[in-house]
Amino acid sequence: QVQLVESGGGLVQPGGSLRLSCAASGFTLNYYAIGWFRQAPGKEREGVSCISRDDGSTYYADSVKGRFTIYRDNAEKTVYLQMNSLKPEDTAVYYCATDRGYYCSNFGSKMYKYDYWGQGTQVTVSS
Repeated sequence: QVQLVESGGGLVQPGGSLRLSCAASGFTLNYYAIGWFRQAPGKEREGVSCISRDDGSTYYADSVKGRFTIYRDNAEKTVYLQMNSLKPEDTAVYYCATDRGYYCSNFGSKMYKYDYWGQGTQVTVSS
């Protein structure tokens, strides 16, 4: 059974940091580009960041550039999202997903092509 599992969410004060993890079962996460997405209450799901498979190219939404970093640890078969300088508007459920491609070609505007999703992890930024 193919499954993505996120972890690392929680409650953090504004300006704080969290690191989210995305691991997989049923397939090798290292083989594919992985994207992070988030959905806040009452809002549409949006792309946050993506990392390609081969050259490790990374992509970020403008709202998180300079604050979030995506990277992968192939030995651990895990993709991480390091989130610094968190703001209340970062509050959302965060999901990792893959379209089983090697690059982040669909990350920007073709979210519907992502067919493997995790269950999500809640991130709340509040004082």
